[in-house]
Amino acid sequence: MVQNSIKSPDKSLSCWSFNRRTQYSSFEAQLVSGALGAEISGIDISKRLSEEVVADLRQALLDHLVIFFRDQNLGPAQQIAFSRRFGELDEHDFVKGMEGYPELIRLVREADEEGMNFGGVWHSDVTHMECPALGSVLYALDVPPFGGDTLFANQYLAYETLSPGMKEMLDGLTAIHSAEGPFGPHGRSKTNWKNMQVETSEKALIEVEHPVVRTHPETGRKGLFVNGTFTLRFKGWSGAESEPLLKFLFRHASLEAFTCRFHWQRGSVAFWDNRSLMHFALNDYNGYRREMLRSTIAGDRPY
Repeated sequence: MVQNSIKSPDKSLSCWSFNRRTQYSSFEAQLVSGALGAEISGIDISKRLSEEVVADLRQALLDHLVIFFRDQNLGPAQQIAFSRRFGELDEHDFVKGMEGYPELIRLVREADEEGMNFGGVWHSDVTHMECPALGSVLYALDVPPFGGDTLFANQYLAYETLSPGMKEMLDGLTAIHSAEGPFGPHGRSKTNWKNMQVETSEKALIEVEHPVVRTHPETGRKGLFVNGTFTLRFKGWSGAESEPLLKFLFRHASLEAFTCRFHWQRGSVAFWDNRSLMHFALNDYNGYRREMLRSTIAGDRPY
């Protein structure tokens, strides 16, 4: 067992310590930051994996929140087969899947595109759904020569470093989520993501309720569960009343000390637990192309 301690740059927050496993029966995990993330070596995920390896990978995901693989060679069917070892797959409500593989969506930004990139704000995936994703598997097909990294933020730590008074208040709050911002009739997709098959819809205006503090169904740990893409306001509060607290939570949840950063190479894979983190795709590679394939594993209703 490896013990890691990290201290928040904000002196008003307490420091914390936690254990993160690096040895598994099927592979080793190399930590990529003090907060979360581990790179798994020695596994070809294009192959049919044994139940023992799948169980170890699931445990590694719970231990590290996001796990990374290098030098993989996945066809669409192989990515789907790997993802299905961890649950049923969802099809995106607003982004059309690949022909013949509706469970896979192309996240592509061409070299001549301008504007906001897909995923370029701190968020958890598809929290506009009643049952948001368990996790996502993202595979790099084409990467720029620099930039295009993805950041991940540990939402257990975001919750655990709040003051007792703030925790007490948030534990009783419910948040309202919808997909109106990106996918509504006047959403961001009207001017961005023109090389992706995005369909805006009135369906994006449907609102769902989720707890502000989510209990992870497998680890039992509490974490913040609000994000700047889909969270609109608190239940029973106006938008104006909600805005100051939401702004604080969004900022707090993405403090540098809670994060790791992954630099993509062609053939890299990231597999993250959507129930315990947020992520952010950097848009710092203007003039270059980037293409990823994403599969999403179905989740359950947060509580």
